[in-house]
Amino acid sequence: MRPKSKVLIIAGSDSSGGAGIQADLKTVTSLGSYGMTAITAVTVQNTTGVKSVVPINPKKIYEQIVFTSEDIKPDAIKIGMLHSTEVIKNVIKGLIKIKSKKVILDPVMIAKGGAKLIDDNAIKILKKDLLKKVSIITPNIPEAEVLTNTKISSVEDMMLAANKLILFGAKNVLIKGGHLNESKIFDVFLNKKDFKIFTSKKINTKNTHGTGCTLSSAIATFYSCGKSIMKSCELGINYVNSAIKSNPKFGKGHGPINHLNSLLIKKNYL
Repeated sequence: MRPKSKVLIIAGSDSSGGAGIQADLKTVTSLGSYGMTAITAVTVQNTTGVKSVVPINPKKIYEQIVFTSEDIKPDAIKIGMLHSTEVIKNVIKGLIKIKSKKVILDPVMIAKGGAKLIDDNAIKILKKDLLKKVSIITPNIPEAEVLTNTKISSVEDMMLAANKLILFGAKNVLIKGGHLNESKIFDVFLNKKDFKIFTSKKINTKNTHGTGCTLSSAIATFYSCGKSIMKSCELGINYVNSAIKSNPKFGKGHGPINHLNSLLIKKNYL
């Protein structure tokens, strides 16, 4: 089987393998594409939480992006953990250099255990300079609250926050609704022309580590293969739901999901 497309992942490493670069590569590979990486940080973590974060030199992040892409041109780019203003500036510089048109931004800010993974100045630069350069941003509710300074406790609040992100310059927004206290999961997709609420059954499990990383990488993979951005979101959500449902129950905390579930449900995506 030959890879269907090439995806460059700009994100942090998760030593437990459930999130970050590791989850991204597993997702891209499981969905039939080829993954490349530019690592922004190395984390010491497991399913119970993040112990420490070791940043990579921002210039080396830029060099990873450019040197890799000059040799193997990506069909799409997924961006995850960006922890400082210098990192964001160098990523933007890299995006301009390689001229990629399909960029998915997962604004990783808070770990499952509550640890903050990005500083306030970096959030400002992300909103001011990076947001308008990406194809879609995929925040969860806590991240959308930080980005829009909006308290979100309903689907209506999610729609309001999504509209604010469009006003800030985002082309497409997918706000993930897993943090709402509802019997179902509501994910809100929005751009200037289209609007859709994806509804999913809520799966009762604590094993959801890496769902955001996995979803954004799945969207990037489907988008890189020529699907529309809205269809890529729909297929990505289906993939993540199946991965949560079939999770392997590893670890003592928030365990990983099952990225290999694509082998069982592949026919649904083709």
